[in-house]
Amino acid sequence: MDIRCRKTSCAYNDRYTCKAKAIDIARSCLCRKYEKGEEPIDKTKNMFERTPSYAPQRSSKTIKIECSAHCLFNKNGVCQANGITLNDLKNKPYCITFLRK
Repeated sequence: MDIRCRKTSCAYNDRYTCKAKAIDIARSCLCRKYEKGEEPIDKTKNMFERTPSYAPQRSSKTIKIECSAHCLFNKNGVCQANGITLNDLKNKPYCITFLRK
């Protein structure tokens, strides 16, 4: 499972890959495990000059993904998507893999 996170100020974000032991997506699609870490360096200044560094993807067997959202991928409180992406929307970490049932 590919778990990507664009919330670069999260303590669990390692080069756009979530390193938390578990992810918990709320009914509102917000990530409940978000913990504010160091403020990232502004990468937009040279974003077209070089490719960003990504951490290796994680296996779904090493991370528990709980979900309370009314989503197509939510099966009894567990995310069944092939991968999830958390994005920084309105300065909050939202699951953008969400598809309404």
